[in-house]
Amino acid sequence: MPGSSPPLSASPSEGRSVLARGPPVVGIGASAGGLDALTKLVSVLPSNGGLAYVVVQHLDPTHKSLMGELLAEHTEMPVLQATDGATIEPDHIYVIPSGSSLSVGDGALHLSEPTAPHGSRMPVDFLLQSMADAYRDRSIAIILSGTGTDGTLGAKAVHDSGGFVIAQDTAESEYGGMPQSAIASGIVDAVLVAAKMPAALALHAKSLNVMVSTKAKAGPDDALPQIIELMRKNTAHDFTLYKMGTLQRRIERRMALASIPATDMARYLTVLEKDSAELNLLATDLLINVTSFFRDPKVFDLLTTTFVPEIVRLHPDDRPLRIWVAGCSTGEETYSLAIIFAEAIAAAKRTIKLSVFASDVDPDAVAAGREGRYPDTIAADVSPERLARFFVKQEQSYIIGPELRATVVFAVQDLLADPPFSRLDIVSCRNLLIYLGPDAQAKVIALFHFALRPGGLLLLGTSETIGHSEGQFETIAKSERIYRRIGKSRPTAYLFSTSSGDGLRVPPRIDHALPTVRQPALADLCRRLVLESYAPAAVLINRRHECLYLMGPTERYLRVAPGYPTHDLLAMATPGLRTKIRATIDKVSRTQPRVTVDGGRAKQDGKSVSFDIDIRSIMHDSEELLLVGFVDRQGIQRKSPNMAIGDQSPHVAELEHELGIARTDLSAAIHDLEMSGEEHRAVNEEALSVNEEYQSANEELLTSKEELQSLNEELTALNGQLQETLERQRTTSNDLQNVLYSTDVATLFLDTDLKIRFFTPATKALFNLIPGDIGRPLSDLNALSADPTLAADAQAVLLDRKANDCEIEAPGDVWFMRRIL
Repeated sequence: MPGSSPPLSASPSEGRSVLARGPPVVGIGASAGGLDALTKLVSVLPSNGGLAYVVVQHLDPTHKSLMGELLAEHTEMPVLQATDGATIEPDHIYVIPSGSSLSVGDGALHLSEPTAPHGSRMPVDFLLQSMADAYRDRSIAIILSGTGTDGTLGAKAVHDSGGFVIAQDTAESEYGGMPQSAIASGIVDAVLVAAKMPAALALHAKSLNVMVSTKAKAGPDDALPQIIELMRKNTAHDFTLYKMGTLQRRIERRMALASIPATDMARYLTVLEKDSAELNLLATDLLINVTSFFRDPKVFDLLTTTFVPEIVRLHPDDRPLRIWVAGCSTGEETYSLAIIFAEAIAAAKRTIKLSVFASDVDPDAVAAGREGRYPDTIAADVSPERLARFFVKQEQSYIIGPELRATVVFAVQDLLADPPFSRLDIVSCRNLLIYLGPDAQAKVIALFHFALRPGGLLLLGTSETIGHSEGQFETIAKSERIYRRIGKSRPTAYLFSTSSGDGLRVPPRIDHALPTVRQPALADLCRRLVLESYAPAAVLINRRHECLYLMGPTERYLRVAPGYPTHDLLAMATPGLRTKIRATIDKVSRTQPRVTVDGGRAKQDGKSVSFDIDIRSIMHDSEELLLVGFVDRQGIQRKSPNMAIGDQSPHVAELEHELGIARTDLSAAIHDLEMSGEEHRAVNEEALSVNEEYQSANEELLTSKEELQSLNEELTALNGQLQETLERQRTTSNDLQNVLYSTDVATLFLDTDLKIRFFTPATKALFNLIPGDIGRPLSDLNALSADPTLAADAQAVLLDRKANDCEIEAPGDVWFMRRIL
C-alpha cells in the first residue's frame, strides 16, 4: 500500500465545534480552464444547501475580475466579490478579487497583500490552509481544472484536519494538473465530475449536521480496537500493528459517509457487526493504493545511472537476479524497476535472468498489477522510447508487453504474517512503513535483512528510514533512502517472540528438589548476591554511547552530568576517564572484540584503588552492543617493562606509569582530532555539493520564471487585443444607433419569431412602446394606427424574402409608408 498519510494531532476534535463558526465552508480552487469548470459546478449547486462557497482562481492582478458577473448568470445564489471582514453567510458564493490573497477565520473573509512575487503565488493553498485551521472538520476543498500543483498542500491540510476533499475528474477537466496533483498525493476522498459534486457535498453536510455540537464527557472509547479486532476475525486483513491515527482517520471517513458522527464509534461498530458488506468496504478503504510509474524521479535516476549498472555488471550468470517489491499496489513501481533492470541487462549485453516478485495485501490491487493495463495518461511519466519498447497501445490504454510481463510474479501476501521471499538481491518497500507502528517497522526491517543476500540493497520511501538498525544496514544514499545489507542474519529474530525468562536451563528432573515455584526466586536471589558481592561495575551501551543498563557500583566511576538528563556514557564520565573510554571503544572491532586498558585510580571507601577499563563487543538481535566494565585491580602493581625491579622507587614507577597513560591519551586525542577533521572536510564537501544543487535549482527556477513572465506578457497582449476589439464594437454600435436616431424614421427590428429586438424613438408614434417591451412578441403590441395585416405581411416577407410596401394612417391624420424588409 504505497502512499503517504501523516497522522492527525492527538485530539483536535474536541475544539472543532468551537473553531467552526457559521456554516461549513467549501473552498473551490481553479486555474487554467477553471471558468468552464466553475460554470458547470455553480449551475448545479442547490441554493438552499446551507454551505458557503469561496472561489479562488489565478487572476492577473492588473485587470479587474469579471468572475462574479459571469458566475451570477448561472445560479440563484448571491455571488459577491470578497471584501475584508465580510461575514460568511450560508448559500452565498464569494469570489476572490484581483491582486489579493483571500483567507477565512472567525467566520469572516480576510483579504491581504500577496507576499510572494507574481508567478509563484499559491492562492488556493493559502485559502485552504486557513480553512483547515479555522474550520477543521467543517472545511471542504474542491480542486478543479488548472495547471501546476496549487491546491495540493492546502487540500492535504484540510484532509489532515478531518475535512472533506473532492477533485475534478481529469477526464472532464480542461487542464488536469491541479486535480491530478491532489489525487496523486492520496488525500482526495472523491474524484467526481462537476455534475456529481453537489450530491457528495449534500451527503457530507448531512453527516456534519448529525454530529453533536459538544462531546459527551465519557471515559475512553474502546470501540476502535474492537473494530480492528472485528476486521481481523471476519476479513482477510489484520490491522493490529498499524498506526492508530491513520486507522482512526479513515474509519471516521467511512462513518461520515454513513451519516454517523465521529463521536459515536460504538454505533459504527454495531453497524459493522451486522453489515458484512460495510465491513469489507472499510477494510478496502484502509488499504491505501497510491503509486505511479517512476515515482520520485530522483530516486530512479540514481538507480539507473549508478546502482543498477553496477549490480548487473557484478551479478553472476549462473543465478537469476531476484527482486522483491513489497506493497506493490497496482504494479506501477514494480514494472518501473523491471524496466530499468531490463535496460541495464541489455546495455551490458548480459544473459542474466530477471525475476521480480511483487506482493501486496490487497487482492484487487494485485489483480490490477497482473492485468498490466494502464491509462494512456502514463505517457506523462514514461518516455516514448519505453512506451514503444515495453508497452502495447490498445485504444485509450497501454498494456505491459509480454516480454516484460514474463519477468514479474504477483502474489497476495501480508507482509506482517506471511513468510517472506529469500535470497534476494534487492527489496523495494516504498511508502509502506509510514503506516505501521514502531514494533511492526522493526519486524519488517528484520524480515528484509533475512530476505536479502549479503550486500543486497533495500529501497525505502523518501519519508521512511530503517530506524535503529545500524547493525543490519548501512546507508549508501541518504536522501534517496537506499541501504545495503550488512551483518549476519538471524531468522528467529522475527519468526519467534523472545522469552521474558532468565534464560537458565533447569534440569527436567532433580531428586529431592524444592518445589518448582521456589526455584526461579532462589535463582534470582543467588544471582543478586553474587552481583552485589563480587561483580564489578559495568554498563551496557550501544555504538551511540547510550546507556542501556547499569550494574554494580557505577557511582564510583560515573556522575550525573549537568544540564538536561542524558544517557550518554561519555557525558557521565569525568574528563580524564572520558578520553580513555572513547579511545578504548574505538579499538574494539570484529578482529579485536575485547580490549582492556588501565583506567587510573578511583576513590573506594576513602582509599585510592587502581582499576582497569574492560570493553567487549557482543551481538544481540543483529545489533552490536558494548559491555563496559570497571574492574578493580585489588592491589596489583603493574610495572613498566623497561624498568628493572628494585632499581626505581614505587613513586617514580607510578609517575612513569602515569606518563605512559598520558601519552596514550594524547595519541587518542590526536587521533580523534584527525577523525574530526576528516568529518568536517566530508561535511564541507557535502555542503558544497548541496550548494551546487541549490545553484542549479535556482537557475532552473529563474528559467521557469522567465518563461512564465513571457507567457504572462503574451496573455496580457492578447487580453489587450480583445479589449481593443470590444471597444471597436462598442464604438460601431454607438455610431449605428446615432444614425438610426438622427434619421427620425420609425424603425422596428424583429427576430425570426417576430419578437422585438430594437426600435427607434420615432416608432412611438405608431405603437405604445417602452424599453421593457424588448423581447415581447409583435402581436402583444398595442398599435396606435390601423394596420391589421402587419403580422401577416411580416410572416410573408420571412417566407419569400421580398419587400412589402403599403400606406397606413396614424392618429392626427398622419400617413406613413410602411415597408417590411
